[in-house]
Amino acid sequence: MKIFYKTRATAIGGRSGRTALDDGSLALDLAVPGSGKSGANPEQLFAMGYAACFDNALPVAAKQLKLAPAGTKTSVEVGIGQTPEGGYALDIDLYVEVQGLDEADAQKLVEATHRVCPYSNATRGNVDVRLHVTVA
Repeated sequence: MKIFYKTRATAIGGRSGRTALDDGSLALDLAVPGSGKSGANPEQLFAMGYAACFDNALPVAAKQLKLAPAGTKTSVEVGIGQTPEGGYALDIDLYVEVQGLDEADAQKLVEATHRVCPYSNATRGNVDVRLHVTVA
């Protein structure tokens, strides 16, 4: 695989610590959900990255399918839970709003994007990801 881009982040203190991009462009305090402490958590950061990546992959898939949506909006919900084996796993819902296409083409576009998006490819087969498509 040809690598187009690579980045690196470092976390100190886990879910109650701090994480930062090694290039200094972004740093965030972290907080356990429900702790009352101000800060983000890894699931929120994953949701933000997945939403941005998926929404960016939509025009790529649209071009491949020769579709021209008027606009898109992607929201991602990320949950975390315990597996029967005692480990932890993510649970994901992708909500994609497509403008300017009928329902069938919008569904086809979102499914094609799910095959193109790097986050979708990274989660496929080991994380439950559900697609929800609406047409505006």
